[in-house]
Amino acid sequence: MESLREHLAEHVEDGPDALIFTGAKGAPLRSGNFGRAVKWTETVGSVGLAGFHFYDLRHTGNTLAAASGASMRELMHRLGHATMRAALIYQHATSERVREIAQAMDRRIAGSGRRRP
Repeated sequence: MESLREHLAEHVEDGPDALIFTGAKGAPLRSGNFGRAVKWTETVGSVGLAGFHFYDLRHTGNTLAAASGASMRELMHRLGHATMRAALIYQHATSERVREIAQAMDRRIAGSGRRRP
């Protein structure tokens, strides 16, 4: 958040229509000039993510949303998808999530042995 605040203060004009990120000359970033404008290939390579595409950020964010418990309807809304089939792409089984589910099941089973008053 602090980095975004600094960027807004330093680079973004006031007003509801101001562009948050622009090219070197203040023009909107487009798919055709984005990679060059932000030096995407060099930047991701320098942090050990060679081959990482900008679109991978969408996939990562929505996979994290799914793992955080977002419902199918919430994922569909977030992604702008009209069908569950498209949103299911982000429903990955991860070893961390498998452990969380197992632990929740253990807690539930352990609690079910108690007699209710």
